[in-house]
Amino acid sequence: MFDNVRADIAATLDEIREAGLFKPERVIGTPQSAAVTVTGGGRPGEVLNFCANNYLGLADHPEVLAAAKDALDRWGYGMASVRFICGTQDVHKELEDRLSAFLGQEDTILYSSCFDANGGVFETLLGAEDAVISDALNHASIIDGIRLSKARRHRYANRDMADLEQQLKETQDARRRLIVTDGVFSMDGYVAPLREICDLADRYDAMVMVDDSHAVGFVGAGGRGTPELHGVMDRVDVITGTLGKALGGASGGYVAARREIVALLRQRSRPYLFSNSLAPVIAAASLKVLDLVEQSNELREKLAANTALFRSRMTEAGFEILPGDHPIAPVMIGDAAKAGRLAELLLERGVYVIGFSYPVVPHGQARIRVQLSAAHSTEDVERAVAAFVDARAALGE
Repeated sequence: MFDNVRADIAATLDEIREAGLFKPERVIGTPQSAAVTVTGGGRPGEVLNFCANNYLGLADHPEVLAAAKDALDRWGYGMASVRFICGTQDVHKELEDRLSAFLGQEDTILYSSCFDANGGVFETLLGAEDAVISDALNHASIIDGIRLSKARRHRYANRDMADLEQQLKETQDARRRLIVTDGVFSMDGYVAPLREICDLADRYDAMVMVDDSHAVGFVGAGGRGTPELHGVMDRVDVITGTLGKALGGASGGYVAARREIVALLRQRSRPYLFSNSLAPVIAAASLKVLDLVEQSNELREKLAANTALFRSRMTEAGFEILPGDHPIAPVMIGDAAKAGRLAELLLERGVYVIGFSYPVVPHGQARIRVQLSAAHSTEDVERAVAAFVDARAALGE
């Protein structure tokens, strides 16, 4: 049967390549860090890494690595089971309690990823008589999670509070309504207006859910994310997030929410019930990450300084960067093929970045999404800017 399909798939792949949308995977031969070694494709050798979600530089932090090594001896490698059968250890419960306290929520439930966390919320909480109202630029995991539910689906324009209010007015006959938004929109670095969202939710008797994957650990005075930044920690009903970005960079996700919501998820959330438990080594290392985040502002301050420096230097050099102060700094290119070529030229100059194009971003909005880290030095940032200038010249711009 596949012989009949092979040619069609090959033709589709050729179309992707010809459109400049093919996404090659570069291979690195070192731990994730501010500098990595590329072992194949492009320019082999050590390059500065400006495309990881390693915001606080904790992916190779010595205290995190030590906690992980100790956990292997104490807890073993994996659970070989789901949570409700025989896959729950003390370390899982300890991490859930720590996350609840850190995020200001009543309870937390761990998942193998935030994609699974978002995939398990909507079907569990909402039925055909309910409505979910989602920001138009929400992450793919939210979109897919909503599709799994039978709830009525409504969408409002990105961060548009007038449109959100209109959707709330049109869904007043629903039994339950859930407003869902990214805390930070990963392709743009824009922050959701959570205070205004919570105000509308109060006015129209709706719940609020935030995916704060690109904020927890470094946004807000204590790194507790966008609800802390906007002073609404007690007004958000559901927070989803990942352990795979600022909080260590491994894998794993969570839902932190009202106690009753988490209890229901433990009983009916399919990605939780039918997926292996989070590896205990990740849970233990994540506890050490929370210690580091809570003990000092040093990494957050370094990240903010690197972000401000890069954004200002790139603007001075004439590049178009979407406004904001988030360490996601999208350098707008427009043409997909040009963005891909610029990324290749930058790799040749020792800077590892990726060109993002359709379907990750809309047609005509291709970009280089630069991501700053507390692990970068001032010299690293200056070198990256110089590489952008040189690569732009090589591109003939």
